[in-house]
Amino acid sequence: MKSFFPFLICFCFSFSVFAQEDPKLGSWTILTVQKVANAKGWGGFMELQSRQNQVLNKFFYYELKGGVHYELGKNVTATVAGGRYHTYNLNDLSDLQVGEWRIWEQLVLNQFLDRIKFEHRYRIEQRWLNGDYRNRFRYRLNMLIPLNTRQFKPGTWFISAYDEIFLNNQTPHFERNRFYVGAGYQINNNWTVQAGAIRQYNYLGTGAWNAKNNIVLSAFFKIPGSVDRIVIPSNAD
Repeated sequence: MKSFFPFLICFCFSFSVFAQEDPKLGSWTILTVQKVANAKGWGGFMELQSRQNQVLNKFFYYELKGGVHYELGKNVTATVAGGRYHTYNLNDLSDLQVGEWRIWEQLVLNQFLDRIKFEHRYRIEQRWLNGDYRNRFRYRLNMLIPLNTRQFKPGTWFISAYDEIFLNNQTPHFERNRFYVGAGYQINNNWTVQAGAIRQYNYLGTGAWNAKNNIVLSAFFKIPGSVDRIVIPSNAD
């Protein structure tokens, strides 16, 4: 625990100083608050995310979302959620370029292979971008490995990696891919923090791609009083 905070401070400071002026490297900051459900019970979450075109600099995008989920079984969760996703002009934050409202339905399946945890997430999205309606389909395979314990509990260090694909019902059907690697620490029964990097590929059509690397800093808060069981610290988006 004592070694974590110096590590996090050094991590943030290093990237702020040495990467802030690199236009090819951005950052995402995420806060997730979750009410964990009992087995075959209801829970919920809220999440706030902001993105910067440079590391902790040049804000241009935010997400505010929330929803409810129901535990269908020990390792199966169904979710219905929605949110607001706004993209601004980098040089003029009064200029809203894309205003998006979104709702989605998803199913999450958890698998446990010894100490390795796998999360399969299937999502269907209904999106309104500046008033135009679109559908999208997403699949994410997330892997987490506790390092110094066999289960997630206070004092656990862990590594994680995921890959997510984005598809839509219009041509071209393949829209985006994200690949993430990172490390985290569960501070206590309520707080978990992670730091990592994500590479996002956007398909622009006609064979052209756009790629962006981002540093990701996230915090996961489980509301006190939530059921005391193993919870995989995974961001909602």
